[in-house]
Amino acid sequence: MKLQDKVVVVTGGADGIGAALCRRFRDEGARAVVVADVDYDGAARVAEEINGLACAVDVSVEADIIRLVEEATSAFGPIDLFCSNAGIFGTAGGIDVPNDVWQRIWEVNVMAHIYAARAVLPGMLARGEGYLLQTASAAGLLAQIGCAPYSVTKHAAVAFAEWLSITYAESGIKVSCLCPQGVRTKMLLGEDGTRESFLLESALTVEEVAEAVVEGLNEERFLILPHAEVAEYFRRKATDYERWLRGMRRLQSRAQLSL
Repeated sequence: MKLQDKVVVVTGGADGIGAALCRRFRDEGARAVVVADVDYDGAARVAEEINGLACAVDVSVEADIIRLVEEATSAFGPIDLFCSNAGIFGTAGGIDVPNDVWQRIWEVNVMAHIYAARAVLPGMLARGEGYLLQTASAAGLLAQIGCAPYSVTKHAAVAFAEWLSITYAESGIKVSCLCPQGVRTKMLLGEDGTRESFLLESALTVEEVAEAVVEGLNEERFLILPHAEVAEYFRRKATDYERWLRGMRRLQSRAQLSL
């Protein structure tokens, strides 16, 4: 997909990867970019910068997603590309994480993708074309050390994107799944930018991720992997699962020792 003259919606667009995507899509010549976020003030700042439209949206609420699609379509016409990008890390831990925390991250990291597809696909199918970009994570292909809810929900996000691609390809629907590893955002660095992580050494900027997304959309690739090493890790996992698990256990031990 070439972004020139396209109508694009980006959730989680107020900051981080989402804001970088909004700016890059504008630079690529998108006709309209809709910046959606629960942080309306942040979305409005990005929208003003790129001459876009800001929408206040809680992606865990299906009615908000429906309203977002309606507002974007009313303002600019059919949506060409819907970027279901919003996500949260949640709380570290596993079986000890409370049910309400599990439910919240499930709603944001998984159900939001389902709500978006449910809202936007009918129009795309009627036209016989459309593109869905779903932001997951390398954790959805591999695993997330120390945080079961994030790892599980990102695996689910990848699986849903796969299902969409398989099911609707012959109907003209394109699907890409963005799976970055460490990215220099608040999710990795913390609110004050001082959080330590083993992912920092290879962490990319949001602009580098946006560049990878544009390249992936141009080539209409399903998996968009800004970190080239993730593809190699994924191959190793597939070819020797037991060896991969042993390696991840060693990584888990090192992470615990650094705490």
